[in-house]
Amino acid sequence: MYPFLRFAKEMIKFRNAPPLGFCDTHVSHHRCWPWDLDPWIELNNGRTLTLYDLGRIPMAARTGLAGILRANSWGITVAGNTTRYRRRIKAFERFELRSRCVGWDARFFYVEQAMWKGTDCANHILIRSAITSANGIVAPEHVLQAMGADVQSPDLPDWVTSWISADAKRPWPPNI
Repeated sequence: MYPFLRFAKEMIKFRNAPPLGFCDTHVSHHRCWPWDLDPWIELNNGRTLTLYDLGRIPMAARTGLAGILRANSWGITVAGNTTRYRRRIKAFERFELRSRCVGWDARFFYVEQAMWKGTDCANHILIRSAITSANGIVAPEHVLQAMGADVQSPDLPDWVTSWISADAKRPWPPNI
């Protein structure tokens, strides 16, 4: 089940937090609860993806994106991702979640997130996200104009552009 109570807690916790620039980092703190676990008593990989919402959505609120989405009846969706897992997060361990937009292209925003246990990065994700309307994808330039923000993306890191290029070569639909 989706962690609605945790989500509400994060939204309430950050409702009066200072605004963030569109590419600034949002930091939040969490704990791995028993319902987040897999059979090895560590954070389940699927639950990890869900918990990343607890960073992205408050970040969107702090940057002003959430208000623009509501005002225009737009939605936001994950259109792709790549995740790297390196350290286990075990039952009851605390972790820090860092979230930031690294840039955008003509169709998508690219958001980088990581879960940290002290100085160790436990996992890291790159998310390709789209803003959607009843007519399809809303160009990031249009979204940023609606926000009154700079429409010029920072240069995307090489590893992000390499992922975009590699993912474009992936067959769709898959041949399974």
